[in-house]
Amino acid sequence: MKKIKIAGGIVVVAAVVTGVLLYQNGNTTTDDVADNSTQMKHPLTVGDAAAVERGHYIALAGDCVACHTKPGSKEAYSGGYAISTPFGGIFASNITPDVETGIGNWTERDFYRAVRHGKGKNGENLYPAMPYNAYIKINDRDMRDLWMYMRSVKPVHNRVPATRLPFPYNIRLAMMGWNLLFFKNDGFIPDGGKSAEWNRGAYLVQGLGHCAACHTAKNPIGGDTGDYLQGSNLGEWYAPEITGNRYSGIGSWSDDQVVQYLKQGSNQVAVASGPMAEAVTNSTQYLTAADLHAITTYLRSQPGSESQKPARQPVDTPQMKMGANVYSANCSACHNSDGKGIPNLAAGLANNPAVMGPDASSLITTVLQGGRGAVTTGNPTQGAMPSFAWKLSDEQVAAVTTYIRNTWGNAAPAVGARDVADKRGLLKLPQQMPAGK
Repeated sequence: MKKIKIAGGIVVVAAVVTGVLLYQNGNTTTDDVADNSTQMKHPLTVGDAAAVERGHYIALAGDCVACHTKPGSKEAYSGGYAISTPFGGIFASNITPDVETGIGNWTERDFYRAVRHGKGKNGENLYPAMPYNAYIKINDRDMRDLWMYMRSVKPVHNRVPATRLPFPYNIRLAMMGWNLLFFKNDGFIPDGGKSAEWNRGAYLVQGLGHCAACHTAKNPIGGDTGDYLQGSNLGEWYAPEITGNRYSGIGSWSDDQVVQYLKQGSNQVAVASGPMAEAVTNSTQYLTAADLHAITTYLRSQPGSESQKPARQPVDTPQMKMGANVYSANCSACHNSDGKGIPNLAAGLANNPAVMGPDASSLITTVLQGGRGAVTTGNPTQGAMPSFAWKLSDEQVAAVTTYIRNTWGNAAPAVGARDVADKRGLLKLPQQMPAGK
């Protein structure tokens, strides 16, 4: 009987603790600071102009347009973009002030609850493809300005398809459990032992920039692991480590190189590609020099992983010899025989941390699919790379990527033909075209 009572007591305590945590992580009463009467569709006044302008900057820093605008659409924030996740595609909503298909009937408090707490207007749980676990750190002033800016956006009538994930991911109530595990309902807390610049960088990286969404590895149910900003596989791409690690991170870059990369999409070492090119095009190029330097200060202060440069692949292996031949015939014209590339046009490959990362996905995808760098005000004619899927076999792609990862001072694990075949299938690209075709 005594054991039963003890067990019962444990169950009760566990239930109470769980209830408290669920309340803390789901409670949105802190957003009582937001107005709950004025709807987004209501007109702005002349006196709101300054707040709208500040809010536009917040929207740029948060890269809101990237997910809430369908690729190819000229109607910003009208939704319809299918965000790819390991659990299926999640359609980003229309966040224009349209009454029928957007959020025109939302109040400021509705808006705060969605952005900072992942709660829809009717209390439904949003999926964390909407990075509310990062946006919880946006302060009240910035939220207010963002709300004012979104009210100024042109309403667009666009009904977005409903997200339909397979069982059990379609059970939105399960997000309460996810929030219990991974959502920390706390705003940004400055570190009193750090400089104002460091804290500004931390605020931008942890919150508005939501850098961990791509650059921190996820566990099997989509929560961040403890490997903060140490790189993560995104399927077709690999978001590299962006800490102070000198081998796999940005520790060997100067402050100016980091700022230039975020401002123009390239520097003397690397060219942004894939999702990062989009982030530079839509977001970071518009940040002030002060904010870019703050981000740089914060990122370079992060200790990062313990990864170190391994032994280089021997140059006389059959794979490395094949890779050298493939590189000479197909890559050296733009990236040069010394791997230094062409500034602001073709990526440098020598001493490029992204090239040497533990996951070669981005390099494989770029060779197979091709790509284009970020288009920015400072570099509007960023170079483009053609697809080589039709020309190179899986063995040749594996060889040239292994060669790139182990030449000019680079060192990284070899790439296998199976890795390339898997990526080719994921990208739905054709096999090498037979000779003579």
